[in-house]
Amino acid sequence: MTSAPPTDLPRSVPAAAPARRRVPALVYLLASGTFLMGTSEFLVAGLLPQVARDYHVGVAEAGLSITTFAVGMVLGAPTIVLLTLRRSRRFMLTAALVVFALGHAAVALSSIFPLMLGARFVTALATSAFWGIASLVAADAAGPGLRARALSITLSGATLANIAGVPLGSLIGQHAGWRLPFWLLAAAALLVAIAINRLVPGNPPDHQAPTLRRELGALRSGRMWLALATCACVTDGVLSIYSYVTPLITERAHLSESVVPLALVMFGVVAVCGTLTAGRVGDRHPHTATIAGASITLTTTILLGVFSSVPAAMLALFAFLGLTGLALNPILVSLAQRYGSSGPTLASALTPSCFNFGTALGTGITAAALGVVGPIAPVLIGATGTALVLAGTIALAAIARRRVR
Repeated sequence: MTSAPPTDLPRSVPAAAPARRRVPALVYLLASGTFLMGTSEFLVAGLLPQVARDYHVGVAEAGLSITTFAVGMVLGAPTIVLLTLRRSRRFMLTAALVVFALGHAAVALSSIFPLMLGARFVTALATSAFWGIASLVAADAAGPGLRARALSITLSGATLANIAGVPLGSLIGQHAGWRLPFWLLAAAALLVAIAINRLVPGNPPDHQAPTLRRELGALRSGRMWLALATCACVTDGVLSIYSYVTPLITERAHLSESVVPLALVMFGVVAVCGTLTAGRVGDRHPHTATIAGASITLTTTILLGVFSSVPAAMLALFAFLGLTGLALNPILVSLAQRYGSSGPTLASALTPSCFNFGTALGTGITAAALGVVGPIAPVLIGATGTALVLAGTIALAAIARRRVR
C-alpha cells in the first residue's frame, strides 16, 4: 500500500491545468445578485433611527427587521428548494429576484410595522433560495478546475455589499428618506432578473431532473455536514469580531467612533481580495488552503486579543483578519457540494442557512458575553469559533487522506 503524498487527497480537480481558465460572465452576473441581497440584509442597520421614527417604535424593536431577515435566511433555501425541485434553476433564480423586488417594494410602501416585518421575512426567503441556487449554477457554469474560483466570485458580491452597498444605501437613506434605497434595490433586482432569465440554462447540464429522494440522500453524507458545520463556525468566529468591533476600537484601543467605518471598509476590501485569491488556490489544494487559512485566522485572532489596546496594531490585525477570515467559505462550499453530490441542489441550498446560523449564534453569544467579560468578548468568542474551524478543516483533510489510502 502506497502512502498518500503530502498534497491534498483527493484533489477536487486533476493536477493538470484546467482547459478553460476564464470564469464565465454568468458568474459575475450572479455575483451582482448576491451584491444586491447582501446590501439588503444589512441596509436597515444603518437606518434604524429613521425606521423607528417612521413606525413610532423603539430602535431595538426596529432592529427586529434584521432578526426577521436572519430567520428567513436560515429557513428559506432548504425549504423552498425542496418544494420546487421540478422547477428549472433559471426559473428559480428569476423568481427569487422578482420576489426580492416585490418584497422591497412592499417594505417601501408599508405603513404598518408588522407588515414591514412580514415583507422582510419573505424577502429573506427569496434571498436564501437565490444564494443556494446561484452557488450551484456558478460552480456548474465554471466547470471542473474553476469551481472554487467561481464560488469565490459569487460570494464576494455579498462581501462587496458591506464595503459599498450598505454604506451607499445608508447615505442615500439618511438624505432622501430610508424608503428610497428599497425602491432602488427593487428596480436593480428586476434588471438582474431579466439578464439571468436570458443567460441561465433552463436545466442542469446533465438534464437529469432532481428528485426528492435523491436530494434527501445527500443528508446521509457525514463529510457534507462537517463541511457545512465548518462554514457555520467561520461566520460564527469572524463575524462575532466584525459585528462588535466598535467596543474593541473605542474601549480597548481608546479610539474615536469615527474610526469604526474606516476599520470596516479596510476589513471589507482585504476580505474581497482574500476571497478571490482563496478561490484560485482552493481548486487545486482545498485541504491545504483551508487548514492554512484557518491557522492564520486563529493566530490573527489571538494576536488581536493580545494587542487590542495598541491602536495601530489592533486596526492592522483587524484588517488582516479579513484576508483569511471569510476566504475559506468558497472552498468549504465547493467541498460541501462535492460531498453532497447525490443531492447537489439541497447541499448547495444548505450553505446560506449555515452561514446565517453561525452568524446568529456567534453574535448572540457575543452580545451576552459583553456584559460579563467586557469589550474583549468578541475576540474570545471569535477565537473559539476559529479554533473549531481549524479542527473541522483538519478533520476533513484526515478523512480524505484515509479514504485514499
